[in-house]
Amino acid sequence: MRKKIIAGNWKMNNGPKEAVAFANSIKDSINGADADVVFCVPFVSLIPVMEALQGTDIAVGAQNMHFEDSGAYTGEISGKMLAEMGVPYVIIGHSERRQYFNETNETVNLKAKKALACGLKPIVCIGETLSEREQGITVDLLRLQTRIAMLDISKEDAQKVVVAYEPIWAIGTGKVATNEQAEEACKAVRQVLSEIYDQATADAIRIQYGGSVSKDSAKGLFAMPNIDGGLVGGASLKSDFEVIARA
Repeated sequence: MRKKIIAGNWKMNNGPKEAVAFANSIKDSINGADADVVFCVPFVSLIPVMEALQGTDIAVGAQNMHFEDSGAYTGEISGKMLAEMGVPYVIIGHSERRQYFNETNETVNLKAKKALACGLKPIVCIGETLSEREQGITVDLLRLQTRIAMLDISKEDAQKVVVAYEPIWAIGTGKVATNEQAEEACKAVRQVLSEIYDQATADAIRIQYGGSVSKDSAKGLFAMPNIDGGLVGGASLKSDFEVIARA
């Protein structure tokens, strides 16, 4: 049975002092939750938050990485660097990275493969815009994004990947896909994973829902058979995250 995974994406919030203060304020109430809990924090806060969380079962993740090990890529961080720091998770291809920093399906695939090669667990984000949903191409788009993201990733490595379905129209808007809409999308992702690999592999891969997840919507979403937790944005910066992590 797949274990739920709840990841908080802090985005560009909480420098080291704020990050440690928040982690300390919430860790006791979340530690021991019946789910894998991950704080995905800004690069500058990774080590301080990891130190603050020592002795708990809460993991720390990065929000991005480059697909090369080293080189003339000013301002970038490699998977090797994250691995050396002891960071276990990294978000790959968040819609904001795609929208503002020109990430593509192809670079998402390169980053996912490199993350796995470095021993990291990638949280690979996929999702549609409102226009794409209104055109009725949501499932087609998710199938395409999933196939490209998983290209040349072995069956064994695929089971280390977390797929995060995030309808772009629901990120930061307060709008949440209905339980049925989210389940339909995650079920379609699992179906294409079964076609790429096999049913057993698809059944082992965890698929999250992300997009304005709140303490009120979490329980219903996470009860859906193909939704294995959430990638949580704004609510992960508040005490609401305690409720979500235990939902």
